[in-house]
Amino acid sequence: MLGRLRSAGLLPYRTDGALRLLIAHPGGPFFARRDNGWWSIVKGIVEPDESDLQAAAREFEEETGWPAPAEPWIELGETTLKSRKVVVAYAVESELDPGTMVPGSIMIGGRKFPEIDRVEWLGPDEARVKLNPAQGVFIDRLVAHLS
Repeated sequence: MLGRLRSAGLLPYRTDGALRLLIAHPGGPFFARRDNGWWSIVKGIVEPDESDLQAAAREFEEETGWPAPAEPWIELGETTLKSRKVVVAYAVESELDPGTMVPGSIMIGGRKFPEIDRVEWLGPDEARVKLNPAQGVFIDRLVAHLS
């Protein structure tokens, strides 16, 4: 695994009558017109001096402006994207208001863009369509855990 990028992230969920998952649409000009298959869990690169859990919490706060929801977190394992990046995920029960997100920013071509331009609560079927296909396994694992 040496040389491969590793990301860690959180998949907030709620069960108010039906399972809902909070997923994110990436910001920046490249993703502006991309929708199905381009969304993601809120995640980011694991730095050499931190654990997957620490990276997931840090990235969640950096990208959304919200502190990471309190544990317990459910380990959802990992998956490998087409880019060969390994993504490890944790689910956490939470109630977050998408309207209160204050996204972090990135610089592209000398311009500032939000890292995430929006988040939405979606049911598992719709989330599976929106998410990067390799991340759909996280939904399956969460549903199995909650059953």
